[in-house]
Amino acid sequence: MRRRLRSTPAGEHRAVLLHEVLAALDPQPGQIAVDCTIGWAGHAVELLGRVGHGGLLIGMDLDAANLPTARERLTAVGHPFHLHHGNFAGLPQALGEHGLTQADMIVADLGMSSMQVDDPARGFSYRRAGALDMRMDLSRGKTATQILATIDEAELAQALRELGDEPAAKHIAAAIVAARNTAPPQTTADLARLIQDAIGQAEWRLHPRPGEWNLHPAARTFQALRILVNRELQNLAHLLRLLPACLKPGGRAAVISFHSGEDRLVKAAFRAGERTGVYARLSTGPVRAGPAERLSNPRSRSAKLRSAVRG
Repeated sequence: MRRRLRSTPAGEHRAVLLHEVLAALDPQPGQIAVDCTIGWAGHAVELLGRVGHGGLLIGMDLDAANLPTARERLTAVGHPFHLHHGNFAGLPQALGEHGLTQADMIVADLGMSSMQVDDPARGFSYRRAGALDMRMDLSRGKTATQILATIDEAELAQALRELGDEPAAKHIAAAIVAARNTAPPQTTADLARLIQDAIGQAEWRLHPRPGEWNLHPAARTFQALRILVNRELQNLAHLLRLLPACLKPGGRAAVISFHSGEDRLVKAAFRAGERTGVYARLSTGPVRAGPAERLSNPRSRSAKLRSAVRG
């Protein structure tokens, strides 16, 4: 008996820039599609429906917790698919397991899902008290707590600047290192409070005045730590090196980024590929969500989509 999809708030697994991704990839019946960051299969369900019974979808995710729901939603579509738990840097191996070397289209949505953020046990959110973990793959790697316990102050400040665009990086790094000897942060609430105290925003308010909202003082630090814990930029750089070899001639790639460092890597890799003839055509610039999507799905506000066609 097929299980029903679990109940979720409206829009919880909504795919960012879905129509724009479909336009960039132009999926056709019988083609092979790869979703490197399948999440709850928001993009993948639509891709699988379009490649049809004669096609194939391969999905990957570093977070194993996403795979059961993705499998459930894709099974309901009724066409062939395979799911893999692993980093998208293992794309060639995932293709090889099914006797393939190349795909017709590859998509990677680099953003966090609301399901991950909303689970306090994962430690991604400064708004929900939980352990400072932040690992996408709970089976390996150091937690945020372990990294903060040993990282050099200058290295931490650099990470906050480069990965979080944090203007108060030096002050926050100094406060975190100083706290090691007295009360090192053990939970997300501890870290958020330490950051607010360090930059004099203990009385921060989301809505200082009607119609206005402020970014949480800890938001940039949490973003930087998540990227650091999961080596996200290094993994993205590796994926971008692999992409051309994993695409058929005329195949299409689409990458959605949410951070300036990610977007710079994607832009540079695609342009370098165009100069050398690896890519025949690029999107003219980053595609952004329209007003309606930004209003209905706040996660889309910082999303940038870039796409390329293999030469």
